[in-house]
This record gives sequence, structure tokens and C-alpha cells, in this order.
Amino acid sequence: MINKIQDLLKRVEEFAPTTAAEVEEFRIKILGKKGELNALMEEFKTVPAEQKRELGQKINALKQAAQEKINSLKTTLADSAAQKVAAVGDMTRPGSATADGTRHPISIVKNQIVEIFSRLGYTVAEGPEIEDDWHVFSALNFPLSHPARDMQDTFFVEKASSEPDTKDVLLRTHTSSIQVRAMEHQKPPIRIICPGRVFRNEAISYRAHCIFHQVEGLYIDEGVSFADMKQSILYFAKELFGETATIRMRPSYFPFTEPSAEVDVSCNLCGGKGCNVCKGTGWLEIMGCGMVDPNVLEASGIDSKKYSGFAFGMGVERIAMLKYGVKDLRLYFENDVRFLHQFDSAL
Repeated sequence: MINKIQDLLKRVEEFAPTTAAEVEEFRIKILGKKGELNALMEEFKTVPAEQKRELGQKINALKQAAQEKINSLKTTLADSAAQKVAAVGDMTRPGSATADGTRHPISIVKNQIVEIFSRLGYTVAEGPEIEDDWHVFSALNFPLSHPARDMQDTFFVEKASSEPDTKDVLLRTHTSSIQVRAMEHQKPPIRIICPGRVFRNEAISYRAHCIFHQVEGLYIDEGVSFADMKQSILYFAKELFGETATIRMRPSYFPFTEPSAEVDVSCNLCGGKGCNVCKGTGWLEIMGCGMVDPNVLEASGIDSKKYSGFAFGMGVERIAMLKYGVKDLRLYFENDVRFLHQFDSAL
């Protein structure tokens, strides 16, 4: 029996677990009701009386050594686990919700505009932001001496030199250049929507910026009329601003359309009664439009006697300002999260 006690004591001293589960398994095996120590106690009852004193002392020492070893191991492993939790965090805790990102208000409104016109059969067309003079001006009925060129302050990347076949290279001032490219490479019917970023050399203020976004549309086919254009724009206004929205058209001038018009929508903030936003008129300007000038069609190789069409264009920032009541254009470009978080639910 002495050999069994010594062998068990040696196993206790050499026990080196790596997990708390191993310690608990060892405790049950040694100190449990059906453990090895209880088995020794049962055997102790049968030893001669003269050996009981010596063996009893050894069994008690074994029990104490086993209990101390198990307690020590539990403390050591608990401290080690706490250090790991401090380093990487408690992996068993429920995760905390991470706030999802959201789209920028300009992207939200642009996508809404594109989605509305897609229901009318328009497809998205894109083009380069760095363009040449032909696609930005000349093909749109802007002769070199035309005063309308002064309507848009342009960022020039490279001015044409005296060498033949050289052209002005510039940052596009409107997405109408995309329409020109579409007319050059597609045959009517053409029904496209052209969203994109444009650039104009303007002083930055609460109502103007040197970078902004436009969405322009173009529809060319046989028999397209001014009435078709008006009905399409009315549909757009009702879809974006609500079923009660109405529009009005005022005569205007654009080199690439004739006749041309400015489009106003009834103020959705005051219901047309007049407020500070609409300056008491009950109307808000949202876009320009008109029938495509025959010269523009012919410049892109489209027979103006057979085909007609209309074009329209709007500033996305302007629409977003009207839709959300934003009064300072610069807020869209400052990336202030306090401003942007207001649009989390606008998706």
C-alpha cells in the first residue's frame, strides 16, 4: 500500500495540465467519491493496527498535497486566461453592433433620379471627365466666337497650340459631352441618362462650388415633341417630390436646344404657399430643358429632318438641397459625419 501512496503522490507532483478542464478531470479522478484516494481509504481499513498510524499520516499528506496542487493549478490557469482576455478581449462575450455605413446624400439623390428615369426606358451612359473642346462646346452649337462660351468658366488642362490637329483639353463643364458621344456612336432611337461630376471655375460659397454633379437626359426618335418632354419631366417631379408636385416652364436660352425652358417645381416645403426657401414665390427651379437643336443633331451625323429629340439637365446638389432642405452647398463636400449621419435612413 505504501507503494501505491508513493506512486500516487509522484503523479500528483508531476501533473502539468494546460487547461482548467484537465485540472477538474484530475481532481475528480483523485479526490472524487469514486477517486483513487477514496479507494486507498477503503483499503486502509484492512491494514494491521500497528501500520495504521504510519499509513494514515501518509494518506493525509497525500490528500493535502493533491488538494494544494489542484488549487494552485486552478489559480495559475485562471490568471493566464485573464491575461489572454486582457490582450485580445473576451471571445465569449456577445458582439457589439457595429454601425453600418451609408451612402452620401448626393449618391442617394443621384440614384433616385436614375431609377425614376429608368422606369421610362432610359439607360445610363458615361463619359470621361477630361474632355476636348469639340465634345464640350463645338458639337453642342458653341462656335468659337459664340458668347455662350462665357456662360461657363472652364478649367483648361491644355490649350490648343498653333500646330495642326491640336485641340483644347479641359475638364467638362457639363455632362452634355456624354450625349454627344452617344449620338456619335448610336443610331436613334436614343434614350439615355448621363450622371456625372462636372467642373467650373467658380468661387466656392453656400450656393456655388467648383465641383458639382449633374444628371442630364437625352431622347431622340421620330416624332418626339415638346409635349413628350413636358410629360416626362412632370412624371419625374411627382415621383421625386410627391404626387402633389406640379411644374411650370419658363422660356430660356441654351445654345444646344431650341426652344429652351427652365423648369420650376412647386415648393414641397410650404406646399406652394411661399416660404424663405422659395423666396415667397411657391416655386423652386430644378432644371433646364429644350428640344435638341437641329445643328446639334447634324453635327453628330443624325438626320434632323427625320429625327427630333429633347434634352434636360439638373444639378444633383440643387435637387438634394430642395429635397432635404439643406441651405449650404459646402456641407456636401466637408465630410462632417454629424451632417452625413442625418441621411442614414434615406437609403
